[in-house]
Amino acid sequence: METLQITLYANPFPLMVVENFYNEEELSLIWEELNFYTRPEKLLDAEGYGGIVDRTNAKALILDEIYAKQYRNVSNILTINRKLFQCGVLDKFSEIHGCCSIANQSNHDITKIRYYHDKEYYDPHTDKGFQFLAFSYFYKEPKKFTGGDLIFPKYDFKVPCDNNTMVVFPGWVEHGVRKVSIENSDYFDGWGRYCISSFFGVKPRQIS
Repeated sequence: METLQITLYANPFPLMVVENFYNEEELSLIWEELNFYTRPEKLLDAEGYGGIVDRTNAKALILDEIYAKQYRNVSNILTINRKLFQCGVLDKFSEIHGCCSIANQSNHDITKIRYYHDKEYYDPHTDKGFQFLAFSYFYKEPKKFTGGDLIFPKYDFKVPCDNNTMVVFPGWVEHGVRKVSIENSDYFDGWGRYCISSFFGVKPRQIS
């Protein structure tokens, strides 16, 4: 039975931090896929994955666009990240504030994988098109980069980039990623900052 270390914040905005979210077996499968994508001509610039072009220079992929519904189980990440919706952590998150109360009823989500190498960043922005965001961080150890913290400038608040840590918060909260710095490292060696981003919420049923 796994015991997850969960920290909940009501202020300055609703936020949940979960340390060591994935177990060793899950991490091994995640890294198989992350390493596969860290090859030439695989990761896309912002315009190719719905990023804000003038706010970031980091590359990413939308996994849902690569693996159609009947092929989702081909992706280790799309299979393993169901844990977010099945392990009960969203029940805890939904109790922080009224605006989070439907998070554990999510019926729609999109998954991106993103990689930040030297001099890559994401300036502060909001994802108001989505009710909730969950970011899981990964990097090879020993850690070779500095920066990469999740920042919330309007609130003078930040969350450090800690390996295998997941953060969850509402999409209306402005956030960004501090510039990553790595010395003497080739991009495709994969010593930068990885993130699995889940954009999720409750999609209303169509009225017939």
